[in-house]
Amino acid sequence: MAASRRRSQYRGEMGVAHDLGYQFRPPNALQRALQAFGSSTVGAWTFSKILAPTDRVVHRLSKGRTSTPAILAGLPVLMVTTTGRRSGAPRTTPLIAVPIGDSLALLGTNFGQKKTPAWVYNLEADPHCRVSYRSATCELVVRPATEAEAAQVWEASKGIYGGYEKYLERIDGRTVRLFILLPSH
Repeated sequence: MAASRRRSQYRGEMGVAHDLGYQFRPPNALQRALQAFGSSTVGAWTFSKILAPTDRVVHRLSKGRTSTPAILAGLPVLMVTTTGRRSGAPRTTPLIAVPIGDSLALLGTNFGQKKTPAWVYNLEADPHCRVSYRSATCELVVRPATEAEAAQVWEASKGIYGGYEKYLERIDGRTVRLFILLPSH
């Protein structure tokens, strides 16, 4: 029963989170250890290089039912497809989602690296995206989080992935963009 209550606090009853069937289960001891490694400078750098391509393979082989971070670290990953701002081509990126109200937020931390991730620029150029989670897919739009929402997103992110706090300590000279996912209609 306690696990059911924990899951329900991370899953909206209406809105984007509900439409995608978004769920988050607290990580086990091994998953917490992998999250701690991923939060470190070395771990974040390593995962920034290998996670996206590996995750695309796992996502494809599992027919969208799971992702590498879900298996290894217990993290809820969305496959977010944006339109390349220069190429106009679809670009799919695996991203951790953070629940905020009845929706989900995306955080442009880029593993705590100095550069803003390309998907952020793509969404700023065209806020329309396709988001897949497990077997559900939705056409959505994003908007920047308000100041009040940003505070909520950062607080909620602690319960999803503690690495965000460590990333923020390392990010210098840029603002981390936060986006709220909304239905496109």
